[in-house]
Amino acid sequence: MFENRTEIRVRYADTDQMGVMYYSNYLVWFEVARTEFFRSLGFDYRALEKEREIYLPVAEVECRYRASLRYDDLATIVSRVKNVGNSRLVFEYEITLGGKTVTTGLTKHAFVNRTGKPVAIPEDIREALIRTIPSE
Repeated sequence: MFENRTEIRVRYADTDQMGVMYYSNYLVWFEVARTEFFRSLGFDYRALEKEREIYLPVAEVECRYRASLRYDDLATIVSRVKNVGNSRLVFEYEITLGGKTVTTGLTKHAFVNRTGKPVAIPEDIREALIRTIPSE
């Protein structure tokens, strides 16, 4: 199974009044991990939008908080592809701190064109994504 690892540090601005990372910022981190996952496969998310006019809006998100992150913690986001459909894609995420899982989640995406109409995943991207999923 292919997975991408992205290290990220909790900024002061990411925390709430109690010094804990604010819950919605985990979704921002999922986006960071997803972008880096695509980059690790040789695809530029920006070029996908600009040159191919294909977008990947989030259709659904799940996030489970198991422990807190705090200012200046250096966490690792592990991202992997769970499922690839004709025009849909599911990512899984695990955020760890010192080897301990603090957050898990997933995002479901649709591949759409400029007008929001679903489109087939381009074959080169689809093949690269499918290769990251272990065969059963």
